[in-house]
Amino acid sequence: MRKEYDFSKSKKNPYLKKLKKPITIRVDVDTIGYFKSLSDKTGIPYQNLINLYLAECASKHKKIDLS
Repeated sequence: MRKEYDFSKSKKNPYLKKLKKPITIRVDVDTIGYFKSLSDKTGIPYQNLINLYLAECASKHKKIDLS
């Protein structure tokens, strides 16, 4: 191991904005079941499917109908 390293020519991590933050949320059992069934059909982990859906909602600025 070197005593010093030169980081003057280093680049920032290009994937930094793509990092995910672990959170805890409460989700209905039926909703989890829906995404798990989609997971079985697509082969994509259900957490990733939920993230993809939420990311699509956020990017399209979807509004929720609370009526």
